[in-house]
Amino acid sequence: QVRLVESGGDLVQPGGSLRLSCAASGFTFSTYAMRWYRQAPGKEREWLARISTSGSITEYANSVKGRFTISRDNGKNTVYLQMNSLKPEDTAKYYCNARPGARDYWGQGTQVTVSS
Repeated sequence: QVRLVESGGDLVQPGGSLRLSCAASGFTFSTYAMRWYRQAPGKEREWLARISTSGSITEYANSVKGRFTISRDNGKNTVYLQMNSLKPEDTAKYYCNARPGARDYWGQGTQVTVSS
């Protein structure tokens, strides 16, 4: 079955960086676009970034454009989110998303806390 496992979340100071990973299994990873979302307590889940199957096309939410970079390694069935210049408002649980068979799949999420 489809499985997504996020990792890399941590406590980081403002201005710091983190790289999140999402390991995928149970579907043909290289044939599906991948997305990252986040959800802060009391807020709706927010779309952050999308990457095409080959990785040649990426899109970002305005809130993270210029600071976050999505990438993928189809040989490792893994999608990444490099996060730079982190701000306290980036504190949230981060999720990767895949849509094989036109159904949404989510991992368990990884917590990112930005605080001094």
